[in-house]
Amino acid sequence: MSTAVTMEQIADASPYPRARITGVVYFLYFLAAVLGEFFLKGLVVSGDAAATGKNLLAHQPLFRLGLATGLIATACYIAVTALFYELFKPVNRSLSLLAAFFSLVGCAIGAFGSLFQLGPLVVLGGSQYLSIFTPEQLRALALMFLELSSQAANIYLVLFGFYDLLLGYLIFRSTFLPRILGVLMAVAGLGWLTFLYPPLANHLTPYVLVLGLVAELLLMLWLLARGVNVQRWNEQASAVGGCQ
Repeated sequence: MSTAVTMEQIADASPYPRARITGVVYFLYFLAAVLGEFFLKGLVVSGDAAATGKNLLAHQPLFRLGLATGLIATACYIAVTALFYELFKPVNRSLSLLAAFFSLVGCAIGAFGSLFQLGPLVVLGGSQYLSIFTPEQLRALALMFLELSSQAANIYLVLFGFYDLLLGYLIFRSTFLPRILGVLMAVAGLGWLTFLYPPLANHLTPYVLVLGLVAELLLMLWLLARGVNVQRWNEQASAVGGCQ
C-alpha cells in the first residue's frame, strides 16, 4: 500500500467529526440514564415487599417508562462503544477490540437484567393463574425478581469496570487526548471492579458512583468541547497503516 493511498484513507477517516459524534451520543446516554433513574426513584423500597408492590401497582406507567428509558440508555452506550473502538484502533487495535467486547457483553447482561424488572408487573398483574398464591407470596416474588435484577447489575458493573480500565489505558497511551482523562477512567474502572465483592462495593458505592460519574462526564465534555488532536491521531493512524 503506497504512502499516498494510506494518507488519503486517513484523511477520509478524520477523527474530528467522529469524536464530536461520540460526545453527542455519550450525552444522550447520560440524559437517558439520568431520566431512567429519576422515573424509578422511590418505587422500589429495599427489603419491603409490601411497599414495593404497592408502589409498582400505583405507578405502573412510570415504572415502565423508567425501564424503557434505561433500555434507550443501553442502546446509546452500545453506539458509544462502537465509536470508541474506531477512535482508539490506532492506539492498540487488539485492546480496543477487547474493551469493546467487555462493554457489549455488559450491555447485553444489563438489557437481560431488565427482563427481571418486568417480573413484578407480571406477578402483581392479577392474572387468574396466579390466584394460587397469597398476596404476600406474590409481593415476595416481585421483590425476588428485583433482587435478581440487582444481581445482574453487579455482573455488568464488573464488566464495565474492565471496560473503563482498558479505555483508560488506551486514552493514557494515546497522544490525542489528555492523559488525566485516562487516569480518571482507569481509577473509575477499578472502582466498578469492587462489585466483584458486593459487601465491599456496598460500603464504597457512594464514592464509586461519584468517581465513575466524574470520569465519564469529563470525557464526554472534552469530546464535545475539544474533540481530539487530529494531527496526533493521524500520526498514530499513519504509523499503524505503515506497519501493515
